[in-house]
Amino acid sequence: MQFGQLKRRDFITLLGGAAAWPLAARGQQPDQMRRIGVLMGYAESDLEAQAWVTAFVQGFKELGWIVGRNVSIDYRFGAGDADRMRAYAEELVGLAPAVILAHTSPVMAALQQATRTIPLVFVDVFAPVEQRFVSNLARPGGNITGFSSVEPEMGGKWLGVLKEVAPLLARVAVIFNPETGPFSPLFLRAVETAAPSFAVKPIATPVHDAADIENAISELAQDLKGGLIVLPSAFVAVHRQLIFEQAAQHRLPAVYGFRYFAADGGLMSYGVDVRDLFRRSAAYVDRILKGAKPGELPVQAPTKFELVINLKTARALRIEFPVSMQLLADEVID
Repeated sequence: MQFGQLKRRDFITLLGGAAAWPLAARGQQPDQMRRIGVLMGYAESDLEAQAWVTAFVQGFKELGWIVGRNVSIDYRFGAGDADRMRAYAEELVGLAPAVILAHTSPVMAALQQATRTIPLVFVDVFAPVEQRFVSNLARPGGNITGFSSVEPEMGGKWLGVLKEVAPLLARVAVIFNPETGPFSPLFLRAVETAAPSFAVKPIATPVHDAADIENAISELAQDLKGGLIVLPSAFVAVHRQLIFEQAAQHRLPAVYGFRYFAADGGLMSYGVDVRDLFRRSAAYVDRILKGAKPGELPVQAPTKFELVINLKTARALRIEFPVSMQLLADEVID
């Protein structure tokens, strides 16, 4: 699968040749070439997804794996569509790569269904034990290991930072897509547990398409003391600009799970550095290619968390960040 025409040349340059296609690569050194697959949950045109793939390829290169010389990479992008993810999972498994890098929980679920033998390394997956991708974190077993994202308890922290920005907050819609965010009930329970201490009523708000997003935010906006917690998933990432626009239109404070939400126009984010997870994942793919068994590689937890606030968006919403929060922020966008 090729990258979109508008981005293809820039993306190939960005990866330093990383997108060289497998047929050409195998023609150069067929006896030394290893093949891996990468299945992303986001759209191929998403600049953040491109940056994450770049981080992986650069980390891989530092370990001696050069695309076109000793490794070929097949890319697929799910674009927040669960059906597409399942189709691409089957397609990649059919290519029989030595390892597949899996991004997001629905991608991981699709690949787990498609193969029990090809090693799978996941990135940015929530609660992998609870979702039954691995039996335990220290010794996952089977053909799966990887790099987890934040734990469900983060839901309570998102509510806390939202309340700090909007002290009068009384109702919060927890927005999620059940298909691309099967882990969402875990986060929702954490929000519900924390809600009484903040005097806030949480509202579970499943969305399946753009119309659902517009309707949900419009309904919440009828309450002047409303706010949003947008649970991360491939679906909300694909529709993030719509969410930003609706939140701005109705002047609703919102918190998101990853930096790029705040960087792209959201009010604030608190979560892990996904680019760091992709960079670190290269080491596990390298070890598996050299003979390690994925089931014996412990699942790695995130090590870098970041609070990012967008002052420009805050001014548009007529929200003022407390000075203490600005001082604690890892990044302030203005």
